[in-house]
Amino acid sequence: MSDLLKNIDARTRLAGTNKLEILLFSLGTDSRTGRRETFGINVFKVREVMRTPQITSAPDMPSSVEGMVSLRGALVPVVDLAKYTGIGTDTEREIMIVTEYNGHTQGFLVEAVDTILRLDWSQMRVPPAMLVAKMGGLVTAVTELPNKELVMMLDVEKVLAETAGAEDDYLFKGIEPLAEEGLTILYADDSSVARTQIARTLEALNVRGIAAFNGRAGWDELEKIARVAESTGRKVRDVVKVVLTDIEMPEMDGYILTKKIKSDPRFEGIPVLMHSSLSGMSNQQLGLSVGVDEYVPKFEPQRLSATLRRLLSKGGMDAEAA
Repeated sequence: MSDLLKNIDARTRLAGTNKLEILLFSLGTDSRTGRRETFGINVFKVREVMRTPQITSAPDMPSSVEGMVSLRGALVPVVDLAKYTGIGTDTEREIMIVTEYNGHTQGFLVEAVDTILRLDWSQMRVPPAMLVAKMGGLVTAVTELPNKELVMMLDVEKVLAETAGAEDDYLFKGIEPLAEEGLTILYADDSSVARTQIARTLEALNVRGIAAFNGRAGWDELEKIARVAESTGRKVRDVVKVVLTDIEMPEMDGYILTKKIKSDPRFEGIPVLMHSSLSGMSNQQLGLSVGVDEYVPKFEPQRLSATLRRLLSKGGMDAEAA
């Protein structure tokens, strides 16, 4: 299994090309349906794949958190994904995917890992509403393999938020509303948890938000706004003050969205703020290379609100334009 991810550092070159690599895995045969579904996770978020070490139970943990393991001196929480997703299976989960994103490390228990699949983000489709409802919003994208098998991308940010308390109310305390009225930003993110957290942050700031569920939808929305602005003799930056974008999104990722915005004169003067759980320096540097103005990790509403406050203030906008 170590060979599976041995070239993970080199995989960062895919970022910015609207491509991704996903690790395929299964959770076992669902006793309710008799089906053995295939799931995927972005390789960027995978640190290693290993046999599950001894798990030590811990008190006051969510039911899907099996306990903690010690990895190189650090205690890491272990989530049983079959329990979390509600898949009833008797299959042993002897494999652990160690993930690292948004500054958190956690282990995911799975039945088996399969292979790494390279795709274009345009091949990742928005999941149908029926599947979203069935999986409780846990699936953010789907793609079809050549053998017609469906692969479901899990919203690992949702798992983190619900098992590590990333939605707690205290995270938003102390965010004061802006004095200026009528400010609007557009934000694009495929994670329902992330969109909710962004919306709560904007509400605390007294800023209007236009939500898009991926980069393609965000671009379509910007083009609509540009057409209306042109018909009324206004500039787009007078309507939308900031664009906030995730990196990983089906159909169009945040890097490509940023490139399109920064190369289009209609959107001149609009800062792009990248908001992602891919918090590595390589991702931040790549964001800067395509024109991102600032970078804020997810699940940090205080930092997000402070950055937006600066970008939305007249002084901040003048500084950006200087």
